[in-house]
Amino acid sequence: MLKLFSRLLDHRIEAYQRELIETHYKEVDNMYRQMRGWRHDYRGHIQTMKVLAAQGDLEGIRVYLDQLDTDLNTVDLAVKTGNAMADAILNSKISLAKSRNIPVQIDAHIPVRLKMSELDLCCILGNLFDNAMDASAALPEAERLIRVYMDMKGTQLYISFTNFTASQKQTKLAGRFATTKGAGHGFGLVRIDAIVEKLDGYLSRNSEDGAFTTEILIPQM
Repeated sequence: MLKLFSRLLDHRIEAYQRELIETHYKEVDNMYRQMRGWRHDYRGHIQTMKVLAAQGDLEGIRVYLDQLDTDLNTVDLAVKTGNAMADAILNSKISLAKSRNIPVQIDAHIPVRLKMSELDLCCILGNLFDNAMDASAALPEAERLIRVYMDMKGTQLYISFTNFTASQKQTKLAGRFATTKGAGHGFGLVRIDAIVEKLDGYLSRNSEDGAFTTEILIPQM
């Protein structure tokens, strides 16, 4: 009976992971489609400004450049960590958070190559960001904020996510904070725990009144 339950849980987690990865890649693909579209129009923009310059229309050039700047801000990478996969995930999530009126502060510096797989990195960052956005959505817009910090500490990758919450300090059940998403959810937390354990890493979750922080250390040597 225990083995059957374990297999069913593994299947549920694998299905959740596939859904998560598919969602992330759709978000990332949409972001890069926007960027490719802007690059495709680049020559047209240059030609337009050449015509305005030939006409001596400096005011027209200024207005056109202002319009381009506004347009480019919608597709430019808000975060450049140094790692392509981290950039893709973080920027897609920042875009999603922005659409939900959730401010995000990120300070991230990561090597171009990591020992951990891109799949594991995607699962960890995607789940942490999704959980932070879900918690933030329950707050008034003026009280929302997600802080992300990533850097190398010696030979270990350090990841920290902090978000404000509408709930009071949570208590742990069986060594883990219970999910607030209801029955059938929480696979993201289980997946993060499994990846960190697999990679001989360290994970800490801290709940205080009005705030929740997750810290992770993963060896890269």
